[in-house]
Amino acid sequence: MATVSTNDFKNGMSIEISEGLFQITEFQHVKPGKGGAFVRSTLKNLRTGAVLDKTFRAAEKVTHAFIEKREMQFLYSSAGSYSFMDNETFEQLEVQESSIGDAKNYMIDGTTLKLMMYGDELIGVELPPSVELEVTETEPGLQGDRVSGARKPATLETGLTLQVPLFVDQGTRIKVDTRTGEYMTRV
Repeated sequence: MATVSTNDFKNGMSIEISEGLFQITEFQHVKPGKGGAFVRSTLKNLRTGAVLDKTFRAAEKVTHAFIEKREMQFLYSSAGSYSFMDNETFEQLEVQESSIGDAKNYMIDGTTLKLMMYGDELIGVELPPSVELEVTETEPGLQGDRVSGARKPATLETGLTLQVPLFVDQGTRIKVDTRTGEYMTRV
């Protein structure tokens, strides 16, 4: 395992410490007038998403964790597990629903995604900024009911329910923002 000095910290770098696997979201090198220098950091746990504030001594060595991003195609889901195929080696990977998280709301069969892997462990799924999904269930918009900005609930092909404008009908393809989970536009 490669080690990295706390003096070489960068935002986005992944490290492994006794508390777990973390990504550096923010750090500050502090040199007080009296005493030794230290590095104050904010870390995000890559497995749970929890945030940790930790202080390291200057030049302290920590294990550098290499997170590999693999491009994989989502094949299908069955009984709480999701199957992916590596686009380069054509190997198949089956993971549990708990490892996927909220990404399952934006994945349809055949979608190509980037999976973040630490060794053989799936850490997370990197989604595109937006996806196109079909509305499978929604109430019809009433004629004459055109209040500006009015919304109604709609269920998409992945099972995600979100608020859409009144003019969106069943069978319409819409673009959804994967970061916020909100309706963007009709396709």
